[in-house]
Amino acid sequence: MWRRTATARLKSLRRQFPAVLIVGARQVGKTTLVRQAFPRLPYCDVEEPRTRQLFTTDPTFQIESRVTRGLILDEAQCVPEIFASLRSLIDRQRRLNGRFLILGSAQPSLLRQVSETLAGRVGILELDPLTAHEAGSGVPRRSWRDVWLQGGFPDALRGSFRDWWESYLRTYVERDLPQLHVAADPLLLRRLLTMLAHAQGGLLNASQLGQALSVSYHTITRYLDILEQTFLVRRLPPYFRNVDKRLTKAPKVYLRDTGLLHHLLNIQSISELENHPVYGASWETFVIEDIIRRERLKNPHTQFYFWRTATGVEADLILDRGSERVAIEIKAGRGDRPETIRSLASVVADTAVRSAWILDQAAGSDPLARGVTRRAYPSSLAWLP
Repeated sequence: MWRRTATARLKSLRRQFPAVLIVGARQVGKTTLVRQAFPRLPYCDVEEPRTRQLFTTDPTFQIESRVTRGLILDEAQCVPEIFASLRSLIDRQRRLNGRFLILGSAQPSLLRQVSETLAGRVGILELDPLTAHEAGSGVPRRSWRDVWLQGGFPDALRGSFRDWWESYLRTYVERDLPQLHVAADPLLLRRLLTMLAHAQGGLLNASQLGQALSVSYHTITRYLDILEQTFLVRRLPPYFRNVDKRLTKAPKVYLRDTGLLHHLLNIQSISELENHPVYGASWETFVIEDIIRRERLKNPHTQFYFWRTATGVEADLILDRGSERVAIEIKAGRGDRPETIRSLASVVADTAVRSAWILDQAAGSDPLARGVTRRAYPSSLAWLP
């Protein structure tokens, strides 16, 4: 089993709130996380048909009869009545924290139900796939190259990631989206995902995507909303600052997990990836997601952006922690070329970041300019600026 860094954050939230909501994509490891962290708590899978029927009939009685020191409710969004019952039970003993752990995959419906009924009573943890550091320190041990190729979903790292992702996508379209009451054309959704894979890390142009797929701009936007809310896609917004420069305004779009990216592009090995046009974008995605996954646990309120001017000066990732900002440029090859250094030094001046880093796969670490340092990312996976 892999030890999840999120365990410490989960335990902290449990001490602060009567209930904790853990959301994330299906099969990302939510159930494993809570059962490893709290092995003595009663566990209840609300999605199981018989259990679902019992909770639909009388949720308050079912919760009261099962809760002792606490209760784990998996896929709680399947029975919306649960949330009203939880509010009543929490308010009876308002000062008693950590009684309920609520797990769910359907972010839109879950967060809506929580905001309507449990506001102020629940802490929220979004569980991401495995980081390279987690995969490399657990059992079975997987290298950062395995995580880069196969993605961070635990089951994808245990066997054939191509077979696993194909099954995952079919389940996503045929079961998950109908549960969200989302009407989506499976063929169109698959074509959209494949187009996003070919344009990985590019600027979003919904009109252009709509023209290519013979649908409207609004349809593309709706589908992107669905993909983002179900943890498959990330729209990374541009960072704005009051400078006298023309800035890019469109977000960049990424498939969040590189295993999905490589599956859609029929890439089966690192050697195939190294000779594929998506190689640079894939490395950029891997590093960005690995940093975001760890940063959100270390600094939960950090906001993530990119920076790009009309003249091409850019940083792939800006970490805005409120009191400080960090700029990061990611290169698949060596990152110490003069034009890269000049570009990032310009970003430092424009954005007033505390520090700027160039992350590449070369060995060592070098100061390159004032405020700009190159660092070998694979050799220091536990590092975070």
